[in-house]
Amino acid sequence: MTTALDRSQALWNRSRPDLRSDEQLAQLLDRGELATWRELYALAKSDPKLRRRIGRLLNTVPLPFAGFWRAVLASLGESVDWSQPLPESKDL
Repeated sequence: MTTALDRSQALWNRSRPDLRSDEQLAQLLDRGELATWRELYALAKSDPKLRRRIGRLLNTVPLPFAGFWRAVLASLGESVDWSQPLPESKDL
């Protein structure tokens, strides 16, 4: 059976998902589909290390839904510094 992570178009340049990779995790947070995000949520719910990595990426990588993901982490019991500004893209 394939998972939403396996089918995600966010990883178009990968042969398989590897959540140990911060680059792939950032790609999924940035361009993942709703089903992919649901799967990430389910995994993060039971994996504190994954939650900490997501939090670190949100504070260092400009992502389009960083506020949403901060709220997700807060709902999972992670401490979120709402006063910390989100990174902005330098490309625009």
